[in-house]
Amino acid sequence: MTETITPVTGGRDQDFLAPAARLRGAGIGGLEELTDLERSERLARMRAGTLGSVHSWELVTAVDGPGTRMTVFLNGCPLRCLYCHNPDTFLMKDGEPVEADELLRRMRRYRGVFRASKGGITLSGGEVLMQPAFAARLLEGAKKMGIHTCLDTSGFLGANATDAMLDNVDLVLLDVKSGDEETYKKVTGRSLAPTIAFGDRLAAKGIEIWARFVLVPGLTDDPANVENVARIIERWRPVVSRVEVLPFHQMGTDKWDTLGLDYKLRDTRPPEPELVESTRAIFRSHGFTVH
Repeated sequence: MTETITPVTGGRDQDFLAPAARLRGAGIGGLEELTDLERSERLARMRAGTLGSVHSWELVTAVDGPGTRMTVFLNGCPLRCLYCHNPDTFLMKDGEPVEADELLRRMRRYRGVFRASKGGITLSGGEVLMQPAFAARLLEGAKKMGIHTCLDTSGFLGANATDAMLDNVDLVLLDVKSGDEETYKKVTGRSLAPTIAFGDRLAAKGIEIWARFVLVPGLTDDPANVENVARIIERWRPVVSRVEVLPFHQMGTDKWDTLGLDYKLRDTRPPEPELVESTRAIFRSHGFTVH
């Protein structure tokens, strides 16, 4: 397969785009699919970490960590975020079975690109920690090749990340979806506490964090909620190198409709520039570098 690679560059709107809109989200092009596996064999190999359920992969620049990244989107997520732009990753069974070794071969091909751009690989989702054995194998293999590694996670399943796995992680993009429990549950259907506990672990291990916060008018934009997010992130200050405020948009609407899911934010508008700036100002007032 001949590929033409044109990494995405530029503005922060790229941060929150669904894979299909970002560059290479049209499935697992270039990777070998294993569609003839028996269910029992597939599950056994997934538990062992040699096989994963993969939604898509892409190459992007200045989006999922520093430099040019190979971002792999895994299927399966325990959260049901109202603003999710990848509802097609909710269920692990909906992904394509891909061998860890196949992805590692692909990573090896791009080592020169990673070195030149100071980039690397990012494991995202869905929720990457739904498939911890698979993620651990990819991270270990990448580190053995000298590739910078990154996890993009909500932290809700942080307990699934062993210390051995985290030893192979250079950076975590940690999505702090709300600063108070009630709003967090409204946004995700789950509890805030596991994210805080995971951030505490990362800080204790000295792993760099880029904290992320999605700004949704009428849902997460209350200044008191933003202040609470900032106070949570302050717990991890020594390792937080930046905070990213990601403006909500409607790019995932078609996916919700296609899947027949009830999209409750259909009438919500993206935040005005003034609201984005005032939100970023709150994080700056806590001494963070904000994007």
